[in-house]
Amino acid sequence: SVTSDISPLPVCARACGSLLSGIKSSIWSDLYETNNIGIGSKKIFWGGVPLFQVFYRKAQDASNKLIKLLYKFLFVCARNKNHIEMSIDNQIGPGLYFAHPYCITINPRAVLGRNINLHKGVTIGEEHRGARAGCPILGDNIWVGVNATIVGKIKIGNDVLIASNSFVNCDVPDHSVVFGNPCVIKHRENATENYVNRAI
Repeated sequence: SVTSDISPLPVCARACGSLLSGIKSSIWSDLYETNNIGIGSKKIFWGGVPLFQVFYRKAQDASNKLIKLLYKFLFVCARNKNHIEMSIDNQIGPGLYFAHPYCITINPRAVLGRNINLHKGVTIGEEHRGARAGCPILGDNIWVGVNATIVGKIKIGNDVLIASNSFVNCDVPDHSVVFGNPCVIKHRENATENYVNRAI
């Protein structure tokens, strides 16, 4: 008999080993370490990238409906293990990096650009009322610290560093550092230099 605490995910990952060998360019842009599968009791990675991220990219790239459905299933399994709330319909550019990829929420209607770095506890969410009803649009080269919240129909520019525990519900111009609740915005050239992980 199989005990209830055994996850089917490692079995699924091994069964799909041959499929993973056909990774496309959107996956390669997210790879930061080796190209080996590693499955542990707490962390699930492929080549240094969380498995839910691998399956997210594969599901988006798949043209075959059956293969797309398979990757969507694997994505949901891996996503749930990491307590991630996101959708395969999310629009996210290449160079996505999850540091400590747990307990992160990305609204399905949010749009994220290139070289986005997200840390544990980040929320990118929707406002349902008022002038800012809607979801955020994030530009390129953005670093978002632990437990930061970005909400509403706002635009975050390029080269923006959002400090841990910040609450952002207003537009942020390019080359800015954001901190606090309510948020304070300070202009700084090269705001994310030495922060964004391996920008492409």
